[in-house]
Amino acid sequence: YIKTEISNGVLTLTMDRPEKKNAITRAMYQAMADGILAADANPEVRCVLIQGEGDMFTAGNDLGDFAAVNAGDGAANEARQGGNPLLAALARAKTPIVAAVNGRAVGVGVTMLLHCDLVFVADDALLTTPFVNLALVPEAASSLTLPSRIGHVRAFSMFVLGEAVDAAKAVDWGIANAAVPRGELRARARAAAEAVAGRPPAAVAITKALMRDPLAITEKMAEEGRHFGAQLKSPEAKEAFAAFREKRAPDFSKAG
Repeated sequence: YIKTEISNGVLTLTMDRPEKKNAITRAMYQAMADGILAADANPEVRCVLIQGEGDMFTAGNDLGDFAAVNAGDGAANEARQGGNPLLAALARAKTPIVAAVNGRAVGVGVTMLLHCDLVFVADDALLTTPFVNLALVPEAASSLTLPSRIGHVRAFSMFVLGEAVDAAKAVDWGIANAAVPRGELRARARAAAEAVAGRPPAAVAITKALMRDPLAITEKMAEEGRHFGAQLKSPEAKEAFAAFREKRAPDFSKAG
């Protein structure tokens, strides 16, 4: 479900699971991670472009995987050991990353954007990080990167209340560079990626490295991961997943 293409110095990674709103499976995480790490090792690739097919960038993690871990599925739990490979790759990435966000982006579909160097959103984009709604906690070092980007109170509202951020607000808050008509999104993001690829590669790589603190990012990812794993197996999460499946409001007074 991940299409890859290299052209004009740009590696394009396209999430191609539109029938499931590009919900990301373990295999998709690994494929994107492999692509990003391969880009770092390939001098012909000077920029990575991430995009999604269909009417939605991504619905985030496939909730079936989360529910399986909560239910005690041994295979699902084992698959989560060692953390999310995409998050680790984003933390270590040396190659600039551009994102083209069409439609909705949910959960990790938003937090991955905080590791991208340029972000373009369609004018109908809507970003949400409903971790707490699912009795989970932020991941991808977003508990560090999102408040530093948009401020504590805005980040708290996105995380805890699930506040949706539209395209205009995403640009105003500094999550995205620009909002463009959906029909122009890919061309705009592609042009930006090729412009990055055309710059002096060493200077670009050093500039990206100087602007990031990978140690702080990986430490925060590890801290979040411990809490995320515990919450994933919690009674709160069991109730949240059951409510989602049954299309009802959760009752967390019963979780304990």
